[in-house]
Amino acid sequence: QKRQYAKQAREAAKQGASAAEKTAVSAEKLAEKVAGFVKRHPGGVVITLACLLLLFTVQSCASSLVTLGNGIIGGIGASTYPAQDGDMLGAEAAYCALEAELQHYLDTYTSTHDYDEYHFDLDDIEHDPYVLISMLSALHEGEWTLEEVRGTIQTIFDRQYILAENVVVEVRYRTETRTGPDGPYTVRVPYNYYICTVTLKNEDLSHLPIYIMGGEQLSRYALYMAALGNRPDLFPNSGYVDKYITNPPQPYDVPEQYLSDPDFAALLTEAEKYLGYPYVWGGSSPATSFDCSGFLSYVLNQCGWDVGRLGAQGLYNYCTPVSSPRPGDLVFFRYTYDAPNPDGVTHCGLYVGDGMMLHCGDPVQFTSLNTSYWQSHFYAWGRLP
Repeated sequence: QKRQYAKQAREAAKQGASAAEKTAVSAEKLAEKVAGFVKRHPGGVVITLACLLLLFTVQSCASSLVTLGNGIIGGIGASTYPAQDGDMLGAEAAYCALEAELQHYLDTYTSTHDYDEYHFDLDDIEHDPYVLISMLSALHEGEWTLEEVRGTIQTIFDRQYILAENVVVEVRYRTETRTGPDGPYTVRVPYNYYICTVTLKNEDLSHLPIYIMGGEQLSRYALYMAALGNRPDLFPNSGYVDKYITNPPQPYDVPEQYLSDPDFAALLTEAEKYLGYPYVWGGSSPATSFDCSGFLSYVLNQCGWDVGRLGAQGLYNYCTPVSSPRPGDLVFFRYTYDAPNPDGVTHCGLYVGDGMMLHCGDPVQFTSLNTSYWQSHFYAWGRLP
């Protein structure tokens, strides 16, 4: 269900067309590139194309076929990775090589260092290739090559993996036997004992865009992630292919009687507009897409509340705790990720009744609360003022 985000892609493409006129980039060249891409990768385009066609079908019948064609080309172009396959696969391989080098360094650490004692606190070394390629495509506007992005690859890697090595020296004592005029005797001899603690923090590649990108770049990143660059065939083993393309979020029919509450009806109507939007850490608007708290903050602001941009903990503090939830309340969770304050609220959603919530998971979707995961992380219900 990428209809709403595909619509944004189309609108972004219109803005891109205006900029293209200023820089004298012809529409014919864009059409030729997209046409060539479609010929090479028909499967990767079909979902985005279908969504765009659906959007244009419900528009005014007065729209010309020329406008329709240009809009489809622009919509696909706005969300399609601009680089060639070899460069994208090469970039992924280069990143994997850096990870393999780091893993080897850690695996052989005790044999290449000379300390007395070792302690390791290591996060997993992993990333998703679509996140990487979407970041590179957003940071390097237009078509890029592997050689052009090698420096960016290293910069991203250095931001994702934080390696710390701390050595503590303790003065310890050992007993030695010595020989004197009166025969053997023992003494306690001090010596330095070296304790090394190695820590690897994986900051999560998908959390980095908000910290290294401007607003326009973050918007491009969100567009690429929404459609996976129109290349679900590029990295078919990625988990994003299933949850974004193969099995996207489905609508959910909220019982009619719940909609008699005008506040809840307004919240649901606004929130449902963004079904299928990708999860973007730090995102708080349709232009950049959302994270969980950014999603609820935006929806609340559109429906008469004035909360600004609150995090999950801030939204919890804004609400009044209740024990018996009703549609329109917020639901809060803890320990859903490794947060700086592990006991704080880390996730939130809009309760829609009957054990269901609408939240910015990954992507925005309806989700049942009656699963072991959400039950184990549940914290509280909150009622909006």
